This record gives sequence, C-alpha cells and structure tokens, in this order.
Amino acid sequence: MPLSRRHFLTQLTASAAIARLGAVPSLGFQSRPRPTPQQLAWQRDELAVFVHFGVNTFTDREWGDGTESPSLFNPARLDARQWVRAAKAAGAKSMVLTAKHHDGFCLWPTATTAHSVASSPWRRGAGDVVREFVDACRIEGMKPGLYCSPWDRNHPTYGDSARYNDVYMAQLTELLTRYGTLHEVWFDGANGEGPNGKRQTYDWPRTWALVRKLQPDAIMFSDAGPDVRWIGNERGVAGETHWSTIRPESVPYIGASGDDVIASLQHGHPDGSVWRPSETDVSIRPGWFYHPAEDAKVKSVDDLVQLYFTSVGRNSKLLLNVPPTRDGLLHDVDVARLAGMRASLTSLFARPLAVRNSAWRTDGVRAGVRTIQLRAPQSVSLLDLREPISQGQRVSSWSVSTSGSRPQLLASGTTIGHRQLRRVPATTVSSLTLRVETADVVQPVELNLFV
Repeated sequence: MPLSRRHFLTQLTASAAIARLGAVPSLGFQSRPRPTPQQLAWQRDELAVFVHFGVNTFTDREWGDGTESPSLFNPARLDARQWVRAAKAAGAKSMVLTAKHHDGFCLWPTATTAHSVASSPWRRGAGDVVREFVDACRIEGMKPGLYCSPWDRNHPTYGDSARYNDVYMAQLTELLTRYGTLHEVWFDGANGEGPNGKRQTYDWPRTWALVRKLQPDAIMFSDAGPDVRWIGNERGVAGETHWSTIRPESVPYIGASGDDVIASLQHGHPDGSVWRPSETDVSIRPGWFYHPAEDAKVKSVDDLVQLYFTSVGRNSKLLLNVPPTRDGLLHDVDVARLAGMRASLTSLFARPLAVRNSAWRTDGVRAGVRTIQLRAPQSVSLLDLREPISQGQRVSSWSVSTSGSRPQLLASGTTIGHRQLRRVPATTVSSLTLRVETADVVQPVELNLFV
C-alpha cells in the first residue's frame, strides 16, 4: 500500500458519528452559509486531474528522502499537452501539478534552492515543467492549479521554522506570480523531519494570506480549507451523508487527526458555519507516482465510473491522479482508461426520460414534493438529484418512489447538495414522486431520470 501524503492520518470509519451529523437545525434562510462564485464554479466542474511528477518518478519511490541527485530527472519526451489532452478527453476542466513534493525537488527554476530542474540534464538545465504545464493548459482551455509541499526533506533550513517559512513563502511567491492566473492551490499537512532531523512549524495563516493577495480568485485546498476540504480518505469515497458546510473548529489545523476529524471531513455538518465543499482525491494506479510494476494495475473503466458516483454523485468533486512515466508522457493504458471513463459516463447520461409534466409544491416550511409524469411508461435505472446550492445546502432527508395506489420506493437518502446520483433496479414507471422530507428551508429540487 502506498503511503498517504497526509500527516499520517489513519483511514478510519466513523459510522457512530453519522447520526449526529444528519439532522438540520432550523436556521434562517439568510443565516445558512452559501458558496462564493469561485467555490460554485469550482464544484460545477466536477472532475479535475492530479499530476504527480518529479524525481520520485525516476527512483520508483512514493516519498523521496531529499538526497536524490537532480541528474536523475530527465524526461526526454515530456509533452505537457499530451497530459492536458488526455485530461480533456476524460471531461476534466482543471488540473493540478505537483510543483514540489516532499523530497524538495522543484519542477521550476527557483532562486530558493539548487535542488531543481535547473540542476538537471533535462532541457540542458533550461527547462521549466511548471511553465510547460501551465502553457499547455492555456492552449487547451484547461484551468491550471499547483501543489507545493510544505514538507521539504532537502532544504537545510527546514525545521528552523522562521527561516524555512521565509523560504516557503519565496517559493510560493515565485509560483503565484510567474505563471498567470491559477485555478487551485493545493496544500497537504505532511510534516516529517527535514535533513537536520527537525520538524517544522508551518505558518498557515501567512500562507493563506499570501495566496489571497497574489491569486485572489484561486481556490485553496487542504484538510482545514480555507476554501475546500479533503474527504478524510484517498480511496475515492465521500460520505453518503455529505454536507458542504462544516464547523471549522472540528478540523483545527492542517494534518489534524482522530475519529472526530475524519468524521467531520467525511460528512461535514448541517450546522457548519462555513461553506467548505470537498474534493475527493484518488489515484488511477495503486501509487501516486508512476511505477512500471503498476502498468497492469490501472483502474478499470468501471472502477473509474464508480469513483465518479462515490464522489461527484455524493456532492463532492473528483480529483483523479494520473502520473506521467519517466519519458514524460502519460502511459497509453491510463490514457485509454480516461477516454473510456468519459465514454461510459456519456452513455449513462445519454438517454434522459421524456417528461410530460413536472410540478413542485411545498408545505412552505420544511418539506416539498415534486411529481413527475412521463410521456409514456418507461424504464428508469438512474436518478440524478440536484439542489440549487447557490442558495446553500438544505435537504437532509429525501425519497423517490413510484406514484399511484401502490407506490414503490426506488431510493432514499439524506443529503443532496450539488448532485446525488443513484443507480436503481430497472423499473418501468409512468410517474414518480420525489419527497423532500426534511430541509431547513425548502427549495425546488431537480430530479433527472435516465434509462
């Protein structure tokens, strides 16, 4: 099993905590948190691609120790446009590149260390992977994002907190000012020892303030936000009950661990005071970096579609990692699986049922009903529910059943949010009833039906 990039967070189940995360307290319509325009656009993209690439690609390791020679890095056929085209073919709207991982090797020529592409034979020391990645994204209409690990197992100042924090701010400043507008800036809380055996105290408030100043529209990801959060595991499975709101004190800092922290990340809170939707990060391979031995272990198209359902289909966003090979290209198998995923999803949503009439009514307080009449009896096997989350997330209990004197329950659940996808046994119906059984304020919920 590959090591988690997080602060050695244990992947824990927290079923005992789910019950206390379900009920919606009665809060006023205006008091519920709502997404910013940036958060709303970010979640509506639904799918992004993560690119783990660096010196680890050439050492066949997941975590480098910082002693790797830059001379190892030489991706002779590197083509960032090939990465972006493959992501685009999968339906992704944005990508995130590991500009620096825990080993400290920088994929851009930085003034902060010699441990970078400038000391490698690639492009005769004149190359810049970050530049090629960002430029490729712009050419192909993809939104670029960057990951920069705060843990640095190479830099001599790591563990001397004040000095290294200055170094890290300088690295971020280079990344945030040289490459144009960034869509997402990605942080994790990994915090092991540096080359001097010391641990670092990160200055997250200073870090977030710098990003806000230099890239005001960028979405910041970490366990503790501030804009979007982790889901508490790297399996690609968001909680079935999944609120975009959270109590910020429940995840007090990046790298916090424990059952309650994992439960909060997995499920959020109905009475959360901040809007902090989740991103579900998972790799197409067992590892995050490329390993030749894993060429036969790439997730199948069916696996990838299922990940879409357990992330996007549970009110999260899917961040799918696809690592380049030592040549600097995505492997043919990975590229084919991405295209296959898109084709399969397109097929699933290609046959919406023809609706004759759809009526929404409420009790004016906490419950609502949508009745859908079809043009003719048809077989339904897929439900797609959506809340108008620009006004906040409000539903905590819902059900869909056939209409008539003997209604048959097709599906039920707790939260909906941006999207709730449910496969159901193929059932021939002429009309359906969606019941929003509990919500703090009832808003029209959309229900789309597919063969």
